[in-house]
Amino acid sequence: MSTLKQPTFHFPNQVGFYSGKVRDVYNINNQYLVMHASDRISAFDVILPRPIPYKGQVLNQIAAHFLMATKDIVPNWVVSVPDPSVTIGLRCETYPVEMVVRGYLAGHAAREYKAGLRSVCGVALPEGLKENDQLPHPIITPTTKAHEGHDEDISREDIIAKGLVTEVEYAQLEAYTLALYKKGQEMAAEKGLILVDTKYEFGKIGDKIYLIDEIHTPDSSRYFYANGYAERQQNNEEQKQLSKEFVRQWLIENGFQGKDGQQVPEMTDAKITEISDRYIELFEQITGNTFEKAPLSNVNERIEKNVNSALSELLK
Repeated sequence: MSTLKQPTFHFPNQVGFYSGKVRDVYNINNQYLVMHASDRISAFDVILPRPIPYKGQVLNQIAAHFLMATKDIVPNWVVSVPDPSVTIGLRCETYPVEMVVRGYLAGHAAREYKAGLRSVCGVALPEGLKENDQLPHPIITPTTKAHEGHDEDISREDIIAKGLVTEVEYAQLEAYTLALYKKGQEMAAEKGLILVDTKYEFGKIGDKIYLIDEIHTPDSSRYFYANGYAERQQNNEEQKQLSKEFVRQWLIENGFQGKDGQQVPEMTDAKITEISDRYIELFEQITGNTFEKAPLSNVNERIEKNVNSALSELLK
């Protein structure tokens, strides 16, 4: 198995450790973070019982691809990518909100709209939309950033009123978000995809804002295939998509939405392979590169060796 169920690393000058839903983060000297993208998978804010082989590598390498391509728009946290599933970057003071941007009525927003709501996070939505329609213009629907449990929708006004982010800084985060989304849409279109929606996280060192974490991956984004999109919408057909939404839909169809008392359906070997293949398909589709599977044997030793080598250079 290519994931580490219980992280066992202790890197040089490590002063802290945090294990999130899918990532394990090591604090080095309060200056750098070593972020290991595990093969754990979550949906509805619940970690599913079985890991997905190569998922962490896919997420880490897609994020590296897009972070490199967008560093002229906003500075980002990356220092190096020493291992297929690990990124080392600057430790930033994290903003306690996630900037979700939507160009289409899909996923959570579509479910809210179907339930009769005509605004999301204080942003008004027009009447007459159907699921997966393109919105008149991209909208930002932020959420609070929860360390545990569910992220919660929040409006721009509430973020500023509660002092989570200053008005000046929030305006900059909005500008960065829209510019990054525009770039992401352009890069997706070049590969025959539509970047439907995505989210960005930001932090700062001093007064300087950085883009952090991952971007434009199937865990943080939703993609449709551009070819046939209009016809499928006209015919009220489901869109062909590459994102984690297909995992959520499978869970919903099998009676699970993360609510109390619900059981995660059995994830068979065939289902695990299907999900893994879908992640790899997105990597190849969005980057245009052939996915090279990192060896699964001795994964602990591989990561430890690669990270220690990178840190020895960084901490000289």
